[in-house]
Amino acid sequence: MSQANALTMDMPQTQAWRVVCARQDLVLNSGVVALVGNTQVALFHVASISGTPQLFAVENRDPVSGVNVIGRGLVGSLAGDLVIASPLYKQHYRLEDGTCLEDPALKLRTWPARLAGDVVEIDVG
Repeated sequence: MSQANALTMDMPQTQAWRVVCARQDLVLNSGVVALVGNTQVALFHVASISGTPQLFAVENRDPVSGVNVIGRGLVGSLAGDLVIASPLYKQHYRLEDGTCLEDPALKLRTWPARLAGDVVEIDVG
């Protein structure tokens, strides 16, 4: 996995969707971190079985260590769920809803994410 890149974008907001980076900044099957306001958001562009990549936005802060490292985690699949493995203590978090598979009391915040032309947007509303 390539090292996560830190991106900062202060773009105008349209409704609840906010531009966070350019499509070309994404790395397939890897994490990229963007600063949205004061929050680090890890973006994952993941190849799917159908061939259409999916886009996920989760909190970059690891709930166990408190360190911003989730964007450097490994993307995988466990029990049919797309997950990100924390690079520190190896907990697996579902990309879809941020729930930890090992301890459901742990959770990453998630945001709806989409590709809009050549930009990546998340719903901050």
